[in-house]
Amino acid sequence: MPLSMSQASIPVFEIGLSALSAVLDKGEAYAAAKKFDPAVLLRTRLAPDMFDLTRQVQVATDQARRGAARLAGVEPTAFEDTETTIAQLKTRLAKTIENLKTLDPKAIDASADREIVFPLGGGKTGQMKGADYLNHFVLPNYYFHLTTAYDILRHCGVEIGKRDFIGAIAVKVL
Repeated sequence: MPLSMSQASIPVFEIGLSALSAVLDKGEAYAAAKKFDPAVLLRTRLAPDMFDLTRQVQVATDQARRGAARLAGVEPTAFEDTETTIAQLKTRLAKTIENLKTLDPKAIDASADREIVFPLGGGKTGQMKGADYLNHFVLPNYYFHLTTAYDILRHCGVEIGKRDFIGAIAVKVL
């Protein structure tokens, strides 16, 4: 049985966002153990021209929420970008996962050959078939911001590894 659009998107988003929430917990614990304000982590960026940790988390949730909604053929739910604490970012992650659960998998599955129109920024609009939109736009952008959030915390000294990034996946050990 071929992998459906909903199977290739919703579980990927849910697992990654849950893993990011757990990584943020480790970041908060690290800040407490080292006795510094966790807001330092939230303002950290890997390079001067890159987003800080807070914005990386926001954009990862935006990619999942907006991308999945567009595939389902519904208007994406809007979230304000007002988070200033790890607890608020974790709430945003949880709200995104709950939002994903409201989408109709059959509508997402039917999107593979449907044209998806989406904003590119700067007043420009993009258009792609659903399968291309998921595989060549949404997932790469989602993973970029998810990875960068992880990398910021790792760069700051938080003891996290690949298993933290991968999250809770079902693996049959032989």
